[in-house]
Amino acid sequence: MTEPDPGTLNLLVGKMLGDLGGAFSVPTVRIGIRLGLFDSSHKQGPANSDQLAIRLGLAERYVREWALAQAANGYVQFDPETQRFSVSPEQAMVLVIKDSPFYLEGAFETAAAMIEGEPKVEHGFRTGEGVAWGESAGCLFCAVGAFFRPGYVNGLVQAWLPALEDMVPRLEAGAKVADVGCGVGFSTLLMAEAFPQSRFIGYDFHSPSIEQARAHAAAHGLSDRVKFETAPAKEINEADFDLITMFDCLHDMSDPSGCAEHLLKILKKDGAWMIVEPIAGNSPAENVGNPVSRLYYNASTMVCVPTSLAQEVGEALGAQAGEERLTQLIKNAGFGSVRRATEGPFNMVLEARP
Repeated sequence: MTEPDPGTLNLLVGKMLGDLGGAFSVPTVRIGIRLGLFDSSHKQGPANSDQLAIRLGLAERYVREWALAQAANGYVQFDPETQRFSVSPEQAMVLVIKDSPFYLEGAFETAAAMIEGEPKVEHGFRTGEGVAWGESAGCLFCAVGAFFRPGYVNGLVQAWLPALEDMVPRLEAGAKVADVGCGVGFSTLLMAEAFPQSRFIGYDFHSPSIEQARAHAAAHGLSDRVKFETAPAKEINEADFDLITMFDCLHDMSDPSGCAEHLLKILKKDGAWMIVEPIAGNSPAENVGNPVSRLYYNASTMVCVPTSLAQEVGEALGAQAGEERLTQLIKNAGFGSVRRATEGPFNMVLEARP
């Protein structure tokens, strides 16, 4: 056996220590967000652990250790002279401001949900069986919805829809839109708020997600223009849609090819299908070593592939399928053209036309 190179080994151990520090921070960050510790440190100003505990009605000894942990993480600022903790504007963008494009509460929640689902996914490794969406962890679908929401808030109306050819004027005039795989409805409601003349129907095969989506619609006063229905993509029975949207879910589907064929049937001949998918290169070599692909490959192992394998076809594209493979799948389903309309740091936006 070849002897390990000491320099390479030290680099790997250093990397692993950094990774483990991030992993160990997942529960403490979640606690800090839920209890308002980050929020108070930002909005009410610097405070020592006694002051933070009094503000929030918490036990000081826990707060002190938590705050020192976050200082060690680099997630809060610590002044050793005053013993006070604070949150910088940059840290607030990640941990406090919910509509920031960099807000990552959902990422920490998703990481925790993946750990919770580990035994079921391990069983899948041994048997080849899938793990149905919503069954791997208590509220994985809530965490995933929260993870993607900041991207939708900051990209969907501002950049993604305008990148589609001649679609914004149709939405402004009044269009019929299907949001397929809508989850808890964040994407659907953002579009509905931006285009009050249009009608939106969100579809998802997961009933608890649809229940939450309906509650969100009612809370936003949009129930009159937005419907949410429980239905798999291939069983949607309405038609004549001007626009069909699909956000970060085509790769999760059991039969993405069959889904694409059905969507072509229910789309108007001059309509468009917008497919938002995790950004990826077209080969594993392009993705390995990329920090975004690292997140997606791990999430795909724990969530996306098991979800697809739990269904009737189980194509299991994975979250890093890449534009070439997705384009070929969509064209094979009968669509005449597919192009990358735009992209962001985490997503690519494809536009398919009949």
